[in-house]
Amino acid sequence: MTVTLTFCIYFPSDVFNNLKIYVYDLPSKFNTDWLANDRCSNHLFAAEVALHKALLSLEGDVRTKDPHEADFFFVPVYVSCNFSTVNGFPAIGHARSLIKEAIELVSAQYPFWNRTILQTFGVTFKHPCQEVENVVIPPYISPVSLHKTQKNIPVTKERDIRVFFRGKMEIHPRNISGRFYSKRVRTEIWRSYGSDRRFYLQRQRFAGYQSEIARSVFCLCPLGWAPWSPRLVESVALGCVPVIIADGIRLPFPSAVRWPDISLTVAERDVGKLGEILEHVAETNLSVIQKNLEDPSVKRALLFNVPPQEGDATWQVLEALSKKLHRSATRKSNAFL
Repeated sequence: MTVTLTFCIYFPSDVFNNLKIYVYDLPSKFNTDWLANDRCSNHLFAAEVALHKALLSLEGDVRTKDPHEADFFFVPVYVSCNFSTVNGFPAIGHARSLIKEAIELVSAQYPFWNRTILQTFGVTFKHPCQEVENVVIPPYISPVSLHKTQKNIPVTKERDIRVFFRGKMEIHPRNISGRFYSKRVRTEIWRSYGSDRRFYLQRQRFAGYQSEIARSVFCLCPLGWAPWSPRLVESVALGCVPVIIADGIRLPFPSAVRWPDISLTVAERDVGKLGEILEHVAETNLSVIQKNLEDPSVKRALLFNVPPQEGDATWQVLEALSKKLHRSATRKSNAFL
């Protein structure tokens, strides 16, 4: 597979403790063939695509073309770029076979596969992905879409929506398997505040909903099937105070993003008190939180840019990996030379 890039950027490896990453050159059926669908580069799981493009654009010390000196290996398999014809969301039923084939190919042709594995999943409770070395990354939001939204917002525009949420809120949350979607949290929000004029709650999808986030003071970020959603990044990027309602969530890049200073966390059991909690914040430290949200470095840290930029999400991933170099088989073997 040949990938032609029209840009490159130099990230000096000494910034990341001389970190070395090798990118596997897999056949295009594992990755770039999926880009024929434009959604592949822009949906919520597109960090896998953005990271691949960003790493390929790196020129210099961080990305090495010599696998023998690599600390970490990036295996570019776009498992979330197959979309359901029913609802348009990523359908990952093919992921198991695709990953299995990629692993068989890599492990058979390269002697480096078993050196280290990196996985991500942002929860504090027991989960298979938490049992290995991992770095929590944010869901992907297109920087281009955010820029378009911000460009269309008048500078003098007031935030006229007090509390905002648009998304799935089931009246009868038990699904066919007997599980309760969002652990009933979203249902409780709808039942408690659906007629509250302070709350702008919408259950229908709307392509331009980022413009609503930009108009809002508080943006609710409740769990769905998973504890996180793209709303978290969109809220921060558009200056709306994220209200995180997801027990056990692990937030990305805590060293770069001081989450307690830019967001609110409400326990799932306290969702019935949401109105009182937000009113209290509005009367006390809302202006401080909003000022902290204005820090451009915070927004930059949550976005995957191509090419990558200093301080952005790719930069944060590299920095996090550099702190795990004690796990590198290359470093361990060199210690005995």
